[in-house]
Amino acid sequence: MKARKRSADGTFVIDGTELHWSLLREAQYTTSDGYKGMAFTVRAEPDAGSNRTFRELILEFPFPKRKFRFAHQEKERISPRAVEAGIRQAMAAGWDPVSRGRVWAYQVEPE
Repeated sequence: MKARKRSADGTFVIDGTELHWSLLREAQYTTSDGYKGMAFTVRAEPDAGSNRTFRELILEFPFPKRKFRFAHQEKERISPRAVEAGIRQAMAAGWDPVSRGRVWAYQVEPE
C-alpha cells in the first residue's frame, strides 16, 4: 500500500500582510543532497480582484536528529507556531513578502 502524502497549510497575518503557507516536502534522504528536512512554501495573498503576484518563500527546516541507530524514525512534526517563527526569521533576514522577484529560499536556524 502506498503511503498517503500529508497535507498541512494555514494562514497568518504578520505586519498587516496575509501569508498563506503549505507543506512542500517531507523530510527525506537524497543521494545528491543527503538529508533534507521539511520544507514549506509561503506567499502573500493578493487583494481580491488583483492579478499581482508576490515573491514566494521556501522555508527549509533542518533534518531531525535520529534518536537511536536502528530505531524506527517517526515522521517529523512541525507546529504552525514553528512555521510562523521561521517566517519571522526569514523576514528579519531580508525576505519582503510583498516584493516581486525570484523564489527566496531560507534555512531555518535550529532551536
